[in-house]
Amino acid sequence: MSEEKTQVVHEDLNRGLQERHIQLIALGGAIGVGLFLGSASAIEKAGPGVVAAYIIAGIAVFFVMRAMGEITVEYPISGSFSAHAYQFLNPLAGYISGWNYWYVWVVTCMAEITAVGVYVHLWLPDLPQWISCLCALALMTCANLISVKAYGEFEFWFALIKIITIIFLILTGCGMIFFGLGNDGVAVGISNLVSHGGFFPHGFGGVFDTLLMVLFAYVGIEVIGVTAGEARNPEKTLSAAIDKVLYRILLFYVLALLVIMSIYPWDQLGHQGSPFVMVFEKLGISGAANIINFVVITAALSSCNSGIYSTGRMLYNLSLQGTAPKAFSVVNSNKVPYRCIGISVFFMLIGVAFNYFLPASVFEIVTAVSAFACMVTWMMILFCQMSYRKGLSEEERAHIKYKMPFSPFSNYLTFAFFVIVIVSACFNGNTFVGVIATAVWIAALIIVYYALGFNKKLQRVEFARYQGDDADPSNH
Repeated sequence: MSEEKTQVVHEDLNRGLQERHIQLIALGGAIGVGLFLGSASAIEKAGPGVVAAYIIAGIAVFFVMRAMGEITVEYPISGSFSAHAYQFLNPLAGYISGWNYWYVWVVTCMAEITAVGVYVHLWLPDLPQWISCLCALALMTCANLISVKAYGEFEFWFALIKIITIIFLILTGCGMIFFGLGNDGVAVGISNLVSHGGFFPHGFGGVFDTLLMVLFAYVGIEVIGVTAGEARNPEKTLSAAIDKVLYRILLFYVLALLVIMSIYPWDQLGHQGSPFVMVFEKLGISGAANIINFVVITAALSSCNSGIYSTGRMLYNLSLQGTAPKAFSVVNSNKVPYRCIGISVFFMLIGVAFNYFLPASVFEIVTAVSAFACMVTWMMILFCQMSYRKGLSEEERAHIKYKMPFSPFSNYLTFAFFVIVIVSACFNGNTFVGVIATAVWIAALIIVYYALGFNKKLQRVEFARYQGDDADPSNH
């Protein structure tokens, strides 16, 4: 593409997300439904060694976040890694990244509204599952259409509920372990971590078997990159939030799981529902199941909220790139890309239909698909950062504000880790469907790209570098 056709684009969005919103969005993105429910099956496969899986996967995701952060601090735009891939790799990479991420969240929202339906059903068994799914989707759609600040407020409080629950579990659990709280003053101790086959009862193979499940728990953590286009003072808020990701993972996942498996032998956890419920019941908290049910519903609503937000912003940026209809670049008076949100929610309604026709199997299907599609996004982020760094002069590299550590070696190792997980999933019948669905989706995207002639007719677009909140036209 010729240099004279290059067009510099400014997004017409409002930087209405404050630092407290960004911090809680980042934290909420790292804590999903999987910790409260899926941890039981992960523990069953790996025993106490499951914490190693969370640490390994957490380090990999941390490097992805740092790779994204290096570019995002300089170019904080709503398209995030899609716009960065377009600008620093090529238009096809930006197109695939954007549409794939849109797909990830449409599918993930199907899973999350399904989770809402399942757990509301425990309270209202006579209410059809699809009705509660539809209500959840409608509520989160309204929140997103009001303003970006409304999205941020919902996400702030949803994340706070999850955080308070986990902190309460850790503190009271430690009280039981070391002081006998709720156990007639008899300290439980930590012997359960090693007295039932050792810390790795199924060897490293058991840890490896849980990696895909653990990675799915981290899907959504990259949403902080999408919020960059509407964050105030993004250089400070984004880097601070990303820096704390690894510590949050260690605190909220690893410490919580160690507490749970200290109180209960790991081989008793896989068949009795949520480990959180078991610990709260042992502490004598009445209605523990209802408390966790409420927390899980808010966690699912939180994910759905982020999904609607992310799909709307990604479609908006794709329209600026020229690979989505120009009509999608229109925003309302509150600077919300309402058309993009509307079309995304329309496709999420397919999830409501699935809940009507296939209520029993929909969650397992869509979670497998979204996990692999998100790994494609993460790998694209790693490549994009390397290309961005390669295009800088020595002087520019020396002045990078937020460097990806150990690049490019950390990029290669993290990429190899994701490839190993994907290849291993090909030998598991339950996860192979996710690999196939993702491969078919990416192939379809490439075919459409060339069939519509995007490779020939796209005008070169460059997104403006951030100049500070005062210089940002979206704030005036």
